[in-house]
Amino acid sequence: MRIAYFDCFSGASGDMILGAMIDAGLSLKTLREELEKLRVSGLRLKTKKVLKAGIAGTQVIVERENERRTHRNLKEMLSIIDRSRLDSEIKEKSKTIFQRIASAEATIHHISIDEVHFHELGGLDSVVDIVGSVLGLRHLKVDEVWVSRVNVGGGFVKCDHGILPVPAPATLSLMKGKPIYSSGIERELLTPTGAAILTTLGSKFGEMPLMKVEKIGYGAGRDELPHPNLLRLMIGNSLKESGKERVTVIETNIDDMNPQLFDYLMESLFKRGALDVFLIPVMMKKNRPGLLLTVISPIDKRHILTEFLLRETTTLGMRWHEEERVRAEREVLTLNTPYGKVRFKIAYWEGEKVNLSPEYEDCKKIAIKQGIPLKDIFDEAKRAAMKWFEGKK
Repeated sequence: MRIAYFDCFSGASGDMILGAMIDAGLSLKTLREELEKLRVSGLRLKTKKVLKAGIAGTQVIVERENERRTHRNLKEMLSIIDRSRLDSEIKEKSKTIFQRIASAEATIHHISIDEVHFHELGGLDSVVDIVGSVLGLRHLKVDEVWVSRVNVGGGFVKCDHGILPVPAPATLSLMKGKPIYSSGIERELLTPTGAAILTTLGSKFGEMPLMKVEKIGYGAGRDELPHPNLLRLMIGNSLKESGKERVTVIETNIDDMNPQLFDYLMESLFKRGALDVFLIPVMMKKNRPGLLLTVISPIDKRHILTEFLLRETTTLGMRWHEEERVRAEREVLTLNTPYGKVRFKIAYWEGEKVNLSPEYEDCKKIAIKQGIPLKDIFDEAKRAAMKWFEGKK
């Protein structure tokens, strides 16, 4: 999988995103040819190399001859895209980004979505930044977009609505649920356009994925800041780390519940998606013996499992944290043994067999039915499996 990772240590804006793509190898000639499909006469896209705190980056400049419009509303922006010769996928993604910006602005300022206006060159710079970013990812052959935690800046910013806190309310709304922080610098580092592009096109947010970096680009911001005012883009192929995944570990201490209920509890947790459930004896306050209930959960199942625990146990609360775990790849194989058919769990690590285990329930049924010691059936089953593996070499 080909990944684009945006490293937002100085926030992001539409022109910084586009500049980073051009700096990473997006052909300016190809981009200009694609933007001509917008059929906006006199629209020019220029770039220049600039230094930001000693690091070179690409700055994007949008110009239009004889442009007298000071702003355009959402309907006008969507109309420009609709009547263009861009293909349908590019159109739809670009329109979604515009609609998300307008919706956030309308909600924050309590106005109709049609009253939201896009400024600077009558909003045409936003068209270039947004459409260009969507086109850029395609031409760079990116399959998945990852985004770091984003430095949003701080202080206040002056706009048509007055003096607003940074991040601007619309920007903050667009970043809901995504990791953000402020380095303390009093400047607007993340713009609504930048936020909308990253959150619409991005699928993962947080730490850099394991990847082999092939291209690097820096998109330059307009302001001079104490730190490099750049957006860094890394493009490369993902590297799969065998069996690695993130999970949520949910824990709660229980000292006042009928122990007979734990059988039902564990079965129900597994049915709802728990990866593992276990109990550990603990001594609790007032020297009461209790049980530490631990549930290993997929990230997206945490809410379901915690709600179930609150409803079905006597706990009044719980805690959770995220961890990484690795799992060997598994295969189930059925083999004939001298005592009958037995299923096996086979574990592989990076393509190599590392473990082999006969299915306990199968061996138990044979032992009961035939009156043979269970340990003998286990031994014979393992011999049959090893013989099968030798025949495969």
